[in-house]
Amino acid sequence: MKTRRDFLRSTVLGASAAWTVPMFVERTFGQLHQSSKDLAVQGVTGKDDTILVVLQLAGGNDGLNTLVPYADDAYQKARPRLAKSKKEIIQLNDYVGLNNSMPFLGSLFKEGSLGIVQGVGYPNPNRSHFVSTSIWETADTNNHSSTGWLGRYFDNACPGADPTVGISFNKTQPESFGATKNPGVCLNSPELYRWIHGGGEQAEAEHFFAMLNQPDAEHDAPTDGASIDMPAGGKTGGIKGEGNLAFLERVALDARVSSKTILELAAKHKTTVSYDGTPLARNLNLVSRMIAGGMPTRVYYVSHGGFDTHNQQVNSHDRLLAQLDGALKSFFADLKQQGNDKRVVLMTFSEFGRRVEENASAGTDHGKASCLFVAGPGVKGGIFGKHPSLTDLSQGDLQHTVDFRSVYGSLLAEWLKTPDLKPILGADYPNLKLIGA
Repeated sequence: MKTRRDFLRSTVLGASAAWTVPMFVERTFGQLHQSSKDLAVQGVTGKDDTILVVLQLAGGNDGLNTLVPYADDAYQKARPRLAKSKKEIIQLNDYVGLNNSMPFLGSLFKEGSLGIVQGVGYPNPNRSHFVSTSIWETADTNNHSSTGWLGRYFDNACPGADPTVGISFNKTQPESFGATKNPGVCLNSPELYRWIHGGGEQAEAEHFFAMLNQPDAEHDAPTDGASIDMPAGGKTGGIKGEGNLAFLERVALDARVSSKTILELAAKHKTTVSYDGTPLARNLNLVSRMIAGGMPTRVYYVSHGGFDTHNQQVNSHDRLLAQLDGALKSFFADLKQQGNDKRVVLMTFSEFGRRVEENASAGTDHGKASCLFVAGPGVKGGIFGKHPSLTDLSQGDLQHTVDFRSVYGSLLAEWLKTPDLKPILGADYPNLKLIGA
């Protein structure tokens, strides 16, 4: 029997490389083969171990109307039109409650399968969408890193892993996947959405694809001291030092990879769970199918956009949270039906929160600290961190009480069993103990 020392391992990407092999693929497989040839055993994969799903709430989610400090007079005073009353929340304790657009997350909390981390942010926060997203994606508050936190996890903790160790459903590879060896893959072909929609027309598939993570409409001119957003140095997820040609080849390959082998593998799973028609629900449906089909992926990355709520926030924000709640309800029901629910933890994040005070347009402007969710049967449920003061503010914004890298570190160490966090996060951060015993 041949061993892994004798041949280039068969993977989803390997099966797809029936054409002239682009230099990206040649380099990637060469590096992976070299790094793994002396390993006695294959490292753990998403086929047989824990899986992390990262869900970006793009645009800057308003944490104060997500985890609502309903009992704080300062909250009610700062938001005469936007504030939620006690009747409009799912009460968690005598101070905060969940927006009542999220009944499923409320039930998860009661079951002990939802962790809510309050006041998450970082020192010297930035109100630019691009810059702050880059900071979250790279875990570098100086915004100088050329790799992402998940890419560094792939490089340092997943030796010899398949290129599908990480799969993103964004239009472009997230900066968090930036790596020196293995940046995962980005599946962004409209064929995926046509297939998962049940064989619909190509035009319809392309419409759903176009709507995926669609940027918000043009924002009002910044009134909160925020700079006008420009890409942070043109950075994008990928291999460190990757040239334009290699990048284009990789993007083209990603599209090819999505067409056949992965679809055939995902098609093995038939579910009776109904998913909504939102892009987020469709992506989570596909993630659940990939998990059921035995993909080796350790990290899946999906997005839910539209949270830049400068104008008339109430209805739009509640709708977005309801879409999130519905998608997660279907996703976790599907995983439970498979028997895979205990293997999956999902973490949300957003680039920043919103200002404490509502603005003149019945919306909220770019802020700083916010909350995030960690969900799944493996989670130690409860509320983590200290809720920021609504009166001791920094230029009208909440001051963070939990560094976001503590969340990353907790999940890397406890859920993904990462032996050494220093190469990934650069320093030690308090472990929040988000994962149950």
